Amino acid sequence: VQLVESGGGLVQPGGSLRLSCQASGFTFNSYFMSWYRQAPGKERELVARINSIGDTTNYADSVKGRFTISRDNVKNTVYLQMNSLKLEDTAVYYCKAPFRPWGQGTQVTVSS
Repeated sequence: VQLVESGGGLVQPGGSLRLSCQASGFTFNSYFMSWYRQAPGKERELVARINSIGDTTNYADSVKGRFTISRDNVKNTVYLQMNSLKLEDTAVYYCKAPFRPWGQGTQVTVSS
């Protein structure tokens, strides 16, 4: 079982990034998938969630209207499109599948 996040980086406030999470080792299209983030000194928090077929999504209030979660069940990949990034979005971002271990995460730094 493996979850490999990618796409993080350094971006200016107002910029955009697209995160990807490649899944393997389990039946990807049977599970909802989530993105979490953890900022320095803070607890890990849920950012967005998508159901197994991709037609239902939920977002934390802090990212509603700016982030979009999506998935490709052929590629076994979940995405997080992040627009209008703010300084407070700086964190390590993780994707998560139920009952599966965490991946290594990808660092997102929003800074001018």
